Amino acid sequence: MQPRGEYADDLALAMKIADDVDRLTLANFASDRLTIELKADDTPVTAVDREAELMIRRYLDSERPDDAVYGEEFGSKGGGPRQWVLDPIDGTKNYIRSVSVWGTLIALLDDGDPVMGVVSAPALGARWFAARGDGAWIGTSMRKARPIGVSTVTDMAEASLSYSSLSGWEERDMLEPFLDLTRSVWRTRAYGDFLSYMMVAQGLVDIACEPELELYDMAALVPIVEEAGGHFTSLSGTPGPFGGDALATNGALHLPVADILNRR
Repeated sequence: MQPRGEYADDLALAMKIADDVDRLTLANFASDRLTIELKADDTPVTAVDREAELMIRRYLDSERPDDAVYGEEFGSKGGGPRQWVLDPIDGTKNYIRSVSVWGTLIALLDDGDPVMGVVSAPALGARWFAARGDGAWIGTSMRKARPIGVSTVTDMAEASLSYSSLSGWEERDMLEPFLDLTRSVWRTRAYGDFLSYMMVAQGLVDIACEPELELYDMAALVPIVEEAGGHFTSLSGTPGPFGGDALATNGALHLPVADILNRR
């Protein structure tokens, strides 16, 4: 795969960064030396999360000094139309329990539009990536990548749904609409975190949704899902990663799923 679009150089840089971050995170995975702290929101963080984000920021300071950066661990830096959005380890709870479903998320927003995303999951031996106009791909390098696309399922009764947990839906007083959704589909599985959305992009499941997410959880997912032919909005229909929650589908199922989830 040889990207040729406007963001080809940014994608190449993100892939290079992901190579180095993968080496760091994988070297510390399943280690009995991990130090774990609780952040103010009671979510866990490790020294590896912070070191990984600092590594990405050093790359960007060198290669894209005029771009803004926003990351989970160290917040915002800079301004301007181009902003890199970072989640150094998405799935930290899995990471600290030696569960292989975790990954590094690197995104680029241009004037608020998610135009490039890399999701690298080295413990799974997988990496998904996309740049606007260049399609969506899976592969540990561009040279070894193959294109991916969403499913063609159009009937809710034949659809597969992936989610993360039930507790968030209950906390937002949306448990009953979510349960209605689970009753409407063929199959449900809690693959969770970034993996649900990458499975939508690959056509392995047809729907993924979560009731509470941050920009850094979603920004890298959006271009991959959309370049694969899918739709990504908030639960209420706001395009992209800006609504505080997420619904990703193969496109054909987006409106019927949104209708169920927005019933009160």
